Amino acid sequence: MSDRFVVVGGSLAGLRAAQAARRAGFRGPLTMIGGEAHLPYDRPPLSKDYLEPNERQPAAPTFRTEQALRDELDLDLRLNTWATGLHPAHTTLTVHGPYGEDELDYRYLVLATGAEARMLPGGEQLAGVHTLRTLDDAIAVRTALDNGARTVIVGAGFIGSEVASAARVRGLDVTVLEALPVPLVRSVGEAMGRACAALHHAHGTDLRCGVKVTDLESAGGRVTGVTLDEGSTIPAELVVVGAGVAPGTGWLTGSALRLHERDKGIVCDGTLSTGLPGVYAAGDVAHFPHPLFDGTLMRLEHWTNAAEQGALAAKNALNPDAAMPATAVPYFWSDWYGRRIQFVGIPRAEEIRVVSEELGEEKFLALYRGGDRITGCITIDRPAQVMKFRRMIAQSKTWDEALHFAGAR
Repeated sequence: MSDRFVVVGGSLAGLRAAQAARRAGFRGPLTMIGGEAHLPYDRPPLSKDYLEPNERQPAAPTFRTEQALRDELDLDLRLNTWATGLHPAHTTLTVHGPYGEDELDYRYLVLATGAEARMLPGGEQLAGVHTLRTLDDAIAVRTALDNGARTVIVGAGFIGSEVASAARVRGLDVTVLEALPVPLVRSVGEAMGRACAALHHAHGTDLRCGVKVTDLESAGGRVTGVTLDEGSTIPAELVVVGAGVAPGTGWLTGSALRLHERDKGIVCDGTLSTGLPGVYAAGDVAHFPHPLFDGTLMRLEHWTNAAEQGALAAKNALNPDAAMPATAVPYFWSDWYGRRIQFVGIPRAEEIRVVSEELGEEKFLALYRGGDRITGCITIDRPAQVMKFRRMIAQSKTWDEALHFAGAR
């Protein structure tokens, strides 16, 4: 059997998996398959710092130079290459790159293919319509904003909201269209979704909730507007679609891996094992039971989750007899209008207690209760405090203990 360790996915989870394999003492051949032509890079800045108005376009947020990756990790780095099939009976996978198709054998395999942004029907064919998932997407969106494009954003999630903030910093009119009555309900709950919506209104963003996009208007192959279900059309030169993502698992159909019935993410056990020998998954693509939340099966699209799971999957693949479960408390952050929103835990709650609700000079804090425990916390501009609540959630602290700490602060 081959001793090769293969990582499919050239983003954060994949990079952390490769680094963790070497740190764990693996000295065999290590191959990383990356679908983009770019070196592994950091995605959060694409909708944050990268979109900030500057005289010069910022540098690509790559983690390492190509030479460093090859030298430090002794890495067989294959960019612009896509995995197209997994054959567990033969412990091989098929990849397609610049020089055609190839078969790779493996002993250890980490699947970190991430997620793919959803696009509006017909949007791929129109200039001026973009998702914001890749470096190329960010370059196109930034260029349009710098040119003063009339901007419409479809989806009031965190990515769309960060683009709206970047447009408003430039003094541009921007309209955000959200299908749900309240934005971000799935991420932070209804009450906090309303609080986040207030940030948009306070900064002059035209946020319209409960609306449905039915069509994209165009002329000469370029977008000119967005049509709503009630018949009106909003003029647009730039349309950014922030309508969520889907796990990048289409290539795994028929591979014997169990894919989740709802979104086709990879179903794993608590150690991120897929159930196939030597095959683990990590990051946006992986569903796993979280022990801190009653074994609830969850798939997390967060930077910290990708980093932590990439490393854990590699270590567990190399030493399954000592495999550790994924237990990190979910955490994500978002920057809007000069404010930092941070969330730890999960939004499912029997009660949400707002400790501070002023969105002007005061710093916002709300806690989430599940049973007699704290299960979540959202803050605005309280970066140190939110991490203390993350530790409390990890330690299964009671609701009363969390309220006491919040009051003491």
